[in-house]
Amino acid sequence: MLMGKVISNVVSTRKHEALQGYTLLVIEIMHQNSREYRIAADMIGAGKGEHVLLTAGSQVRFGLTKEAPVDLLVVGILDREPDIGGDSR
Repeated sequence: MLMGKVISNVVSTRKHEALQGYTLLVIEIMHQNSREYRIAADMIGAGKGEHVLLTAGSQVRFGLTKEAPVDLLVVGILDREPDIGGDSR
């Protein structure tokens, strides 16, 4: 499972028929010293600026309502940004 932040929506006038019904989002995934941007399918309504939980690869198929060519899926919206690297006391 991954965590990322929604940067924006992807606007696509044409896409594979199986992607109909999925919103496509640009997700920023933070690594220790870099950032990675990927496209994720979303069915739960995540919006710009929200922190989300993602599943990737073959496990995505368990979260889809129909077969689709998707390898990154939003599976949760976090209530608040996690405190990473903060004092654990």
